[in-house]
Amino acid sequence: MSVMTIRLADDQHERLKMLASRKGISLNKLFEEFSTRILMESDAETQFRLRAARADNQQAKAILNKLDKHFQNNLSS
Repeated sequence: MSVMTIRLADDQHERLKMLASRKGISLNKLFEEFSTRILMESDAETQFRLRAARADNQQAKAILNKLDKHFQNNLSS
């Protein structure tokens, strides 16, 4: 495990301490949760971008058009 020092404005620091307190966790645990969440979001974005790069645009448009028709037909019923 590593130790990291960050600089925050005093008001941000106080608000984060209050948030951690409301959640019943330490400030350290709060930052662990933040870092886990942002890394998961980054990994998901990377996966979507990789899939999009391999996608067949014509096939994707055909699927979206099919879905549009389906929802338009169901909404007008």
